[in-house]
Order: sequence, then structure tokens, then C-alpha cells
Amino acid sequence: MISFIIPTLNEEKTIEKTLQCIAGYTGEHEVIVSDGKSKDSTVEIAKKYGAKVVMYDMPERQTIAMARNSGVEAATGEFVVFMDADVTISDINKFFEKANSVFTARPNVVALTVFYEVLPELKTVADAVFFKLLCLDFLISNNVFHIGASAGEFQMIRREAFNKVGGFNEKLAAAEDMDLFRRLSKIGRTHFEKSLKIYHTGRRAHTIGWPKLLSEWFANTVSMILFKRSASKEWKEIR
Repeated sequence: MISFIIPTLNEEKTIEKTLQCIAGYTGEHEVIVSDGKSKDSTVEIAKKYGAKVVMYDMPERQTIAMARNSGVEAATGEFVVFMDADVTISDINKFFEKANSVFTARPNVVALTVFYEVLPELKTVADAVFFKLLCLDFLISNNVFHIGASAGEFQMIRREAFNKVGGFNEKLAAAEDMDLFRRLSKIGRTHFEKSLKIYHTGRRAHTIGWPKLLSEWFANTVSMILFKRSASKEWKEIR
């Protein structure tokens, strides 16, 4: 069984397409939306599609790591799949047939990630170049050097392994996704499956620009590796 976990904050513009996509999956699954006090119709849309909604009610701002961990607490699946609220998958049944086959054939694989691509109708030349380079880095890091590397758009993880490493580090405002894969690679293999692809909007790069986004990615990753903390104090929402 797969538990799909989607962290949300004011995602009414994109989450319906993501939930429609997941609804097409015929395998045993559940959908958990972990919401950080949305003020729009995100929660109503999630409930319309039968998602289990986890509501955050603490006064401080919820980090993405906190939202994902809260989602796992409500999950019952053998595998947890983390997806952003602007992610879609073409032929989702074939996609997870392949993903599941990787875990079945290789019991030492504890986590899997895939190619990320911006939706064709939104994709720029810069998107094509930089996401190919990013995914090449993930391919080499995971499959060659066995150092876990992944962004948060899509991560599929054995629940047992997730629990063993203690989940996401909630002290990290950013780079929590990369940090989790690095820790997972110390207890098993993390894998980049080059035959699989997810699509997303690329909204952060389109809003703040690639130069700023690349500098933020670099600073947060280096800070996470060297100092166990993110350079960014807050990962601001882009909607």
C-alpha cells in the first residue's frame, strides 16, 4: 500500500490537478493532505477528493518538514510517497508498476526519486537545462556514489526506513528533502530511476528567477551538509 502525502499551504490553484492524477491510480493507496493553515479552498478541494486532511494548529509557522512528518503520522502504507501540490504523473499506473518493481527486485533500496520536468506548456529553455543538470546530479549521487540526493517534488520511501532515520529534520526550513535522502543512504541504497518522470509547474524558478533559486539551493545544501542547518530562515511560499 502507498500513502501519498502532500504538504499544502494555499494551493487551490494546483492541488486539484494533482489529486485528479492520484485518483487515477488503481493500486491500494491513501491520500493525506497535510495543511499548514490554508486560507483559500485547499482543504475543501482535498476533502472533495476523499483525502485525509491533517490540520496544523500551532501558533508558529509550519515548515515543510513538519507538514510531511505529520502526514506520515497519519499514514498506514508500507511506502510513503511525498509529492508537492503542483505535481502530476503521466500514466500513473505504469509509473508505479515500475517504481514498485525496483523495490521488489532490490530489497536494499530504501528510497527512490525520478526525473523532474516542468510542464510542457510552462517550460522555458532555462527550465530544460537546469532540471536536466539537477537530475544528472541526482543520478550520479544516488546510483554511482551512493550518496542520497533528491528534491522534494517526488520521493518514494519505505516506511520502515523513514521511521528508522527519524523522518525529516523539522529544524531545517529548506534542504530537508536532500538531508533525508543523505541519511537514508547510510542505512540502504537510494535510487534514481531514470526511466520515470514527474511534471511540475516550475513556479519558484519562474517567480524569483533561476539565478536566485540556484544560489538559494547551493547555500542551503552546503549549510545543511556542513552545519546541519539551512541557510534560509524561511522557505517562502510561491503561489
